[in-house]
Amino acid sequence: MKKVIVIGCPGSGKSTFSRALHKETGIPLYHLDMLKWNADKTTVSKEVFHDRLNLVLSENEWIIDGNYASTMELRMSLCDTVFFLDYPLEVCLSGIKERQGKPRPDMPWIETEDDEEFLEFIRSYNTQSRPKVMELLKKYKEKNIVIFKSREEADEYLNNIR
Repeated sequence: MKKVIVIGCPGSGKSTFSRALHKETGIPLYHLDMLKWNADKTTVSKEVFHDRLNLVLSENEWIIDGNYASTMELRMSLCDTVFFLDYPLEVCLSGIKERQGKPRPDMPWIETEDDEEFLEFIRSYNTQSRPKVMELLKKYKEKNIVIFKSREEADEYLNNIR
């Protein structure tokens, strides 16, 4: 395991899992949100984002946390391991609520209120985004693919590599 992507619905705990995996493996960790967003909630240009991502992808080892469908296939094609946090909607919505008001190393700002458009994206994840993820997982089935159905499964995995 040298090149890893961690994907899943927002609120599933991708960043938390990624930080724990980084701590256990020492593999450098990169958060897509930190490559894409500014502290004032504006995004960098597409070119800047791609330049930043390509710089990370050129490294010998990485854990990349985040979805960003526009670059998911590229990252999946270059990784050796995929962790997919495939959790129920209620878990993800709860995860979003729990992180409000808390500083996070994976975001350049503190979320303080509900973003209805973002919550709708989460509510539609299983019907809109998940099928595309599943197609990519089938296409790249030669990768080491680990699908967790609960936070307990992810915690057990981390405990087993300690």
